[in-house]
Amino acid sequence: MYAISKKSKYALRALLVLSSKYEQGPMLIAELAKQERIPRKFLEQILLELRNKGILGSKKGKGGGYFLAKSPRTITVGDVIRILDGTLAPVPCVSQSAYRTCEECEDEAACGIRAVMHDVRDAAAEILDRESLANMLQREETLKQKQQKVLVYAI
Repeated sequence: MYAISKKSKYALRALLVLSSKYEQGPMLIAELAKQERIPRKFLEQILLELRNKGILGSKKGKGGGYFLAKSPRTITVGDVIRILDGTLAPVPCVSQSAYRTCEECEDEAACGIRAVMHDVRDAAAEILDRESLANMLQREETLKQKQQKVLVYAI
């Protein structure tokens, strides 16, 4: 089944940290890489790509680093995955941005697989485009709070 790339997963982890520090100034790549246990060189490539697409801003020199270029409320998980992975479609014949016919398909219009995968793409897009970085950060905080409230009794 479709899975997001490691690149997108690392990006989302880094963006969650930057979301939690929104409007507090830039964060160094080295600090972010160490905190999230992401290989620094790989993280540099990811952050540069996100900067080039307007998700991040950067500042050079002392006190420099990366920061969110816009509010975490306006950046969706779908935005990030599309930037880094290209498409949400599980098969190329249902992609809105990278459409290709399937080589083995004889009648695309009557293909049951395509019909189901179209629904999968639409459902995934609806969820990922609804969830912002701010939403995801809030969900993470809620889950951490619930986890801290769990008491373990052992005899």
